[in-house]
Amino acid sequence: MELIQNAEDNEYPEGVNPSLELVITSQDITDTGAPATLLIFNNEKGFSAKNIESICSVGRSTKKGNHGYIGEKGIGFKSVFLITAQPCIFSNGYQIRFNEEPCSHSNLGYIVPEWVEQNPTLADIKQIYGSHAVLPTTTIILPLRPDKIKPVKQQLSSIQPEVLLFLSKIKQFSVKEDNKDPRLNTVNAISISSETNFVTRKNIDADSYTLHLSTDEASDVTEKECSYYMWRQKFPVRQENQVERRLGVEEWVIKLAFPLGQRLNRGMSSPGVYAFLPTEMVTNFPFIIQADFVLASSRETILLDNKWNQGILDCVPSAFLNAFISLVTTSEDVPVSTLIPMFKFLPIDNSSYPKLNVVRESIKAKLLKENIIPCESYSEQKIFRKPCEVGRLMPSFWNILKKARNQGVNLDSLSSHEWYILNSSFDTEEYDHILNFLGVKPVNSEWYATCIRSSNLVLGVTEDHYLELLLFIAEKWSFSFYSTTTKYVPLLKYVGLDGKVALCAISNVTMRDGESMICMSHEPRHISWMIDWNREFGFMTDRYFMPRSTQAAIMSFFRRETLLEWLKIQVKVRVVGMYDFAVILYNSLNDDRQLAIAYAHFLYHSFSKSYLPKEKVDYLCGIMPLVDNYGHVMRRRKGVLVPANGSKWVGMMGANPWREEGYVELGEDYLRSGNYAGSFTPESQLITFLKTHIAVSDIPDISPPNAELSVADTPLTKKNAFLLLDWIHNLNYKENPPAKFLESIRTGSWLKSSLSGSPGYRPPSKSFLFASSDGNLLQDESVMVDIPLIDQEFYGNGINNYKEELKEIGVMFEYRDMCRVAGEHVKSLATSSALTKSNVFQILNFIKFLWLKVLPADEFIQTIKDGRWLKTSCGHMSPVGSVLFDQEWRAASQISDIPFIDQDHYGEEILRFKMELQLLGVVVGFNKNYQLVTDHFKSQACSNHPTAEAILLIFECMRDCERNSRSAHKLIQALKGNKCLKTNMGYKFPSECFLFNTEWGCLLKVFQTDFPLIDEDFYGTTILSYKRELGQAGVVVDFEVATQKFSPVFKKRASSSSIGREHVLSFLASYRQINKTNNKFPLDFVCSIYEAKWLQTRFGVPRSPTECILFGPEWEPVSSITLLPFIDDSDNSYGKGIHEYRKELRSLGVTIKYRDGVRFVAAGICFPQDPSTITPESVLSLLQCIRILQKYDPRLPDIFRQKVSQSWLKTYYGYRSPDQSLLFGSEWGSFLQRNDGPFIDEEFYGPNITAYKNELREIGVTVDVSNGCSLLAGYLDFHSEFSTIVRVYNYLNKHSWSPHRDAPRRIWIPNGSDSGEWVSPEKCVIHDEDGLFSSQFNVLEKHYMPELFTFFSRVMQVKSNPSVDDYCKLWNNWENSREQLSHSECCAFWAHVSNHWSKKTQKTLADNLSKLPVESDSDGIMLFDKHDVFIADDLQLKYLFEQSSPHSIFVWYPRPSIASLSRTKLFEIYRKIGVRTISESVQKEDISKLEASELKQVSQKESLIGKGLLRLILGFLADPSIEMEAGQRQEAVKGLLNLKVFQTEEPIAVSYRLSTTSGETMDINARRMMCWDQENFKLIMEKMEMSGGHKSTIEYATIFAEVISEAVLQGNGDHISTLAKLIKLAFLLDFDEEAVGFLMRSKNLQVFMEDEEFLSSAFSVEGRPGMCPMP
Repeated sequence: MELIQNAEDNEYPEGVNPSLELVITSQDITDTGAPATLLIFNNEKGFSAKNIESICSVGRSTKKGNHGYIGEKGIGFKSVFLITAQPCIFSNGYQIRFNEEPCSHSNLGYIVPEWVEQNPTLADIKQIYGSHAVLPTTTIILPLRPDKIKPVKQQLSSIQPEVLLFLSKIKQFSVKEDNKDPRLNTVNAISISSETNFVTRKNIDADSYTLHLSTDEASDVTEKECSYYMWRQKFPVRQENQVERRLGVEEWVIKLAFPLGQRLNRGMSSPGVYAFLPTEMVTNFPFIIQADFVLASSRETILLDNKWNQGILDCVPSAFLNAFISLVTTSEDVPVSTLIPMFKFLPIDNSSYPKLNVVRESIKAKLLKENIIPCESYSEQKIFRKPCEVGRLMPSFWNILKKARNQGVNLDSLSSHEWYILNSSFDTEEYDHILNFLGVKPVNSEWYATCIRSSNLVLGVTEDHYLELLLFIAEKWSFSFYSTTTKYVPLLKYVGLDGKVALCAISNVTMRDGESMICMSHEPRHISWMIDWNREFGFMTDRYFMPRSTQAAIMSFFRRETLLEWLKIQVKVRVVGMYDFAVILYNSLNDDRQLAIAYAHFLYHSFSKSYLPKEKVDYLCGIMPLVDNYGHVMRRRKGVLVPANGSKWVGMMGANPWREEGYVELGEDYLRSGNYAGSFTPESQLITFLKTHIAVSDIPDISPPNAELSVADTPLTKKNAFLLLDWIHNLNYKENPPAKFLESIRTGSWLKSSLSGSPGYRPPSKSFLFASSDGNLLQDESVMVDIPLIDQEFYGNGINNYKEELKEIGVMFEYRDMCRVAGEHVKSLATSSALTKSNVFQILNFIKFLWLKVLPADEFIQTIKDGRWLKTSCGHMSPVGSVLFDQEWRAASQISDIPFIDQDHYGEEILRFKMELQLLGVVVGFNKNYQLVTDHFKSQACSNHPTAEAILLIFECMRDCERNSRSAHKLIQALKGNKCLKTNMGYKFPSECFLFNTEWGCLLKVFQTDFPLIDEDFYGTTILSYKRELGQAGVVVDFEVATQKFSPVFKKRASSSSIGREHVLSFLASYRQINKTNNKFPLDFVCSIYEAKWLQTRFGVPRSPTECILFGPEWEPVSSITLLPFIDDSDNSYGKGIHEYRKELRSLGVTIKYRDGVRFVAAGICFPQDPSTITPESVLSLLQCIRILQKYDPRLPDIFRQKVSQSWLKTYYGYRSPDQSLLFGSEWGSFLQRNDGPFIDEEFYGPNITAYKNELREIGVTVDVSNGCSLLAGYLDFHSEFSTIVRVYNYLNKHSWSPHRDAPRRIWIPNGSDSGEWVSPEKCVIHDEDGLFSSQFNVLEKHYMPELFTFFSRVMQVKSNPSVDDYCKLWNNWENSREQLSHSECCAFWAHVSNHWSKKTQKTLADNLSKLPVESDSDGIMLFDKHDVFIADDLQLKYLFEQSSPHSIFVWYPRPSIASLSRTKLFEIYRKIGVRTISESVQKEDISKLEASELKQVSQKESLIGKGLLRLILGFLADPSIEMEAGQRQEAVKGLLNLKVFQTEEPIAVSYRLSTTSGETMDINARRMMCWDQENFKLIMEKMEMSGGHKSTIEYATIFAEVISEAVLQGNGDHISTLAKLIKLAFLLDFDEEAVGFLMRSKNLQVFMEDEEFLSSAFSVEGRPGMCPMP
């Protein structure tokens, strides 16, 4: 930077583009042995003799005293000796070298130059610069010191591209590296150039221009070019900011650079502060500050505490404000949208430098007072307002406004609703952070209601855009609009009874009964239909529908669901389906005959158009009122009859038998045509419709009464007989006919029949209808009953179509009916006495006869088959279930009680009737009838050693039961309960037996005497086919069950230690053999073998396999520190032969391999008493075991953890338990040293110990650097060296350590490097920003670096700054010890209070502060009792009391105002801690002595109480926020109408009295100009002096407005000031009605019709009020 500074200070020839080039090369052109050389090329005028002389002297410079230079030649150049020992200069023919070695002539180094002839030569230099280029005038060659090469390269690579930004001379700058092999280059080459647009805009004492920077760099990562808007402004240097280093400088020149694109930064952080050249200060501001700052010696930062720099920073806000206004508001020819990005230059983000944050706050404070925010104007005129006057709109409402304007809606008054509206280009999410910074807030919800009400946004836009407006309101309803006047805005469209579109407010949608007045159709196709029929019914429905176009638009709306939900739930618009609409029409019906008929037509047409489904129409028809034949409207009915004209019921009965049943006989209106709602109904169509949907009935469709049919007792004509049968037919499809009705038809003699050829009328229940062939058969001699037949000649073939109906009323048709009669006769014989043998054969012969005649015998057989008339071995039984015996039943007879027919009784003749017996249900032949055997099975069948044949039959019966899903329980129980199975050990219970299997039988031979096997020689091989049945009986037939039986035997022997060497080896051999088959040992069996203790171990006691280890070489290393259960393979036990079964033992659970048995190590670990005897090999072996353990279960066993919790690990602090040890690693070295804690001794264990980092962590050793805080914190007390304590603190802070709640917290306060003291955190604070607390606290920022501040705050709970309580204590000290304070002390105290204001702060100050500062003209600020000082809320009163009081009585506030402590905020704090305002503390008294003779009543015109004033007041009182009804408003102004106004020449005065706590009072008189006599309705005014000028006029207007407002708004003081402002403005306009009208419209005020009528009646003559009754 010194080289760039020198180049900028150099002088350049005219016409030359000043440039500076830096080249670093590995060529040793100076022959000094330097690894690298830096060359500086500069095309300046060149060195002169005077320059050479200044270089050779310290402190002498050719620039001294010359303003405009940024460096001092001589000092800057000599700084090169930091990086080189022999710098060379080639310039204007000079070729000199300086050497750090003393000169042989003068014995001086650095100062005496040497002439250079070679090394380097100009040719050497030119070769590097470029052989074809002309060398610049000056070249400086610096052979670099070896240790400086890397820093120089780093500095060259980090040069900012913006380095030329504030240099007035240098226009080109480049850096590159020159090596023979370009791959060795490490410097990032760059070339920078600048161009300036010299079109300068003058403004104040400032100018602006545009500067363009461009770079040429190999990397493509960063931007290549950027333009900057440059602002330069001069400020006079204030005397208090003068410093010695800048004496003679009279003005500050501040430059601000605003990047108009991406800043050029080469991927590095960009500096924000320049002192001609960049510092390293990153301000976090989006603009760059340049000034002649005083720098630190390193040039990295400016001196923020320097008063010269502070003076510059104080001017930066003003420069920024002027530059910003120039950028934004003075650009006349560009659209507003192009100005918005300029707001990104605002310093939104905080700076890391507190002093710069003060600049930021000052900029913000100035911006808030300026008209800088662009507003929406919808005209060419740009409007800019202060941020506090501008409001934001929701994005969705912007869209609505844009679309409305495109459709011609006038929005010129958008900013006339108490807010200026932010320009739409600015009002986007992109600029939220900027608008929040400026305090631009959204408009309130009431604004939207006002805007919608005052514009044509509802009817002036298309339906889609209208719906977008509704959607906007819907989405914000609950949180924004519900509690506003939006509900009173006419928003909802509906179709009136005249067919025109009208508007309704949301508040009017719900009627008094809670129903919705506004409706809409659920389906689009019903909209017109509902609207037409709604108009047809007129006002009867009290419902109105949204227009068809609106509803259609809703159905296709993209947010239909959201909009409909709001309309239905919040607005209460009812979405009506066709059925709902039909119900609405129904509910509107009264006893009007025409409406009832119209409703029937509505249902008819709605159904015919498929608008209503059948089930809904049926329901509505069922409940709708009907008009009967007498013209009455009937609402209740049981049924409906067709009109009598032309009905069938009259033809059959002559009279109406349903009248008493509640049936309605329809009138003839339903037979006629009609025209309703534009739809025509043809004649008779309506009655046809009603027949379908309300069962308008006639015979045969009507339901009969539950009574006897009178005509059933008389012969019916053929037509009426068929009508009656049709009636019954229909009833069977609908419902069961009434019992009485049906019974009268069954028993009535109305059916014509013949008996033996004789005709007559008989009941249907005694009549038959047969085919002719069946009739002939009835003549057989076996039939002895006469049968009456229906006369088919009379009725014809049509009677056969009613067989079901005839059968319903009792007519018989089948031959089996005759057989049934005959069978009942035989049955009566069978039940009276037992049948004889001959009777039985007679029955069998009769069945054979029927079979031979091919006649149905089923009915007969069914009648007699269940009788117990057949003799069997079990007595008389029914044929069903009886058996005809033969040889196939021999085996079954042994085990069952089957009822066989008694052949001894019936003889062999019974065998001739096998077929007839089978028809009757007798079982003939065995035919595998195992079920019968099972059903009659004898429980004692297995009790006496049954035969093999019997056992096999039982098994077959069991199999049959399973095949047919029947229970074989009693068979199985009979087998299980008896010793019925023959085995090699005699007869045994099945549960004791085994069925031998060649695959696994060897297992049973391990213990040969314990398992009986079934005798296959006795039963034959067939027994093997009944394996399943044997298993059901309890025999062990499966391998799995066999193992279950084997297991307890094995366990029992194991428990008694009776399993010897032979048993073990035999079992292992059988185990091996069975494993070769497909049989798999069950898990339970394996588990039992696992668990049984049958293997002998070296401990001398048997153990289960899972508790044993088969010894091998792998176990040798760990065995020395463990006690393990190895299987006894000695010759006295199993011997070495046990190892042959290694595989089987492993499968049974024996541990073979070391990795499988580490759990034994965990359980058997045993450390010696002396840990020093534990070898490293033992420890490493144990850690290997832990590693294996964790592969199977990451969590180690608790018992193992307990054993390893002893102190056995060697650390640098002795032997420690794992949880008290740490493992040192490279990551620890970044913070600590090995002697800072109990780290494991790696020299003892060797480097391999670190390979077990995870295992050590698992047993409790602290391995991770983030987990050692507690251990290391415990060693803090052993240290007194400050650097060590800081190192530990840094470690604890880095890893967010927190001590236990009860742990002591202490902080080291150093006193030198090795001494100090530990203090409690309560005696410390981190910062003392105001410098007020140095005697109260230890300020940690004096001792510790900032990176530890968070640690002290979070961990040690040290206060960051003194608290409010601390400040209160400080103030109390000041109250007691000092009479006055300095301005800075006051500012610091109250700024802190303001920044930390809360309810707690308020209470603290109110309780503790007794004195407060007051305004003072002296340098100091006095303190007075807070009860005797006041807030100057009324400047007029302040002025009066200041003139009369000997000292100030008004509270102090900073002058000039500072950003951190505003006057408003400070006054609010005073007020909340008990300071009274002057206005509420004074006592006002009217002291005017006015005589009646001195008063002159004035005319109404002169009194100013006119129509304009009253109109303004009524409009104000009508505002919804006042909540005043018309009567109240008019009552409020009547007092003004009856007011008598008097004028006086005498002055009207008022007295103000103020009392203090000491008892003193101050009295002040002041002029009032008018007074109000409320009791006598008088207003007394001084005569207004027109010559008094504007001051007199505004004073008069103000007092008049206050008096009138107080008179009108008695008891409503919140609105007095607002009304007074309006009246004052109207007063100045002479209450001109047109002007007042415009004023009211601009404030959104209006006079309602009732108030207009009141004004008209009150003013009988134009402008003159009539008399009103006294209020």
